[in-house]
Amino acid sequence: MMAAIRFSLAGGILYAFLRWRGYPAPRPKEWLGALVVGVLLLSIGNVAVAVAQKTVSTSAAAMAVATVPLWIGLFSALWGESHSRREWLGILLGMIGAIVLASGGALRASPEGALLILLATVSWAFGSVWAKHLPMPAGVMGSAAQMLTGGVVLIVLCLVQGEPWPASISHKSLWSMVFLIFFGSIIAYSAYQYLLKTVRPALATSNTFVNPVVAMFLGVWLANEVVDAQEIVALVIIIVGVLLVMPFRAKPEV
Repeated sequence: MMAAIRFSLAGGILYAFLRWRGYPAPRPKEWLGALVVGVLLLSIGNVAVAVAQKTVSTSAAAMAVATVPLWIGLFSALWGESHSRREWLGILLGMIGAIVLASGGALRASPEGALLILLATVSWAFGSVWAKHLPMPAGVMGSAAQMLTGGVVLIVLCLVQGEPWPASISHKSLWSMVFLIFFGSIIAYSAYQYLLKTVRPALATSNTFVNPVVAMFLGVWLANEVVDAQEIVALVIIIVGVLLVMPFRAKPEV
């Protein structure tokens, strides 16, 4: 239900804004392409992680999600794309850095949670690669359509399984939802979709290596956590890995 509210509102707000600014409505085949990507990335990929986090530690989840660039590299081969040796080295170092960073925490995961994390990473990677070859609305309208269709699918799933509306919602939860709608969805998800169209897959998905680093600094800032030597080593490895995939050849937007 959290994801259904998040993505349906984010997609609806962005879609209404773009239509108000004069953007054309997606054609039927573009709606279908957006539906496929929305289901793979949001209805499956994002939600599987959210459900798995109930039984999977943050460290284990971060380490698993860091394998997304590897899956994307493998799926890209289905459409004849390939990474350079330098990019593969950067992907490998990024994964090693994420493992070093995560190994400092409790790598706790139930079998069901581990399978959900695996499903999430594979679905997100496959959807990211397939999105480049499906008919899609131009520009930001593509992100709006994906979030809107993915959110509607999640609403249907909530109704089918009879998920109850919470009796009370805290102010902290409401502000968290507002943050996810505007910054985590409208801004960040649209930026990710733009990168998928304009840069090499290795660079577009290097965020999966950087996410644990950002979380580490936020922990220091907001939760007074202490960074130890192991985390500093992991940070250096991750930065080197990202730098290796930085030199890219920009691709014209379709």
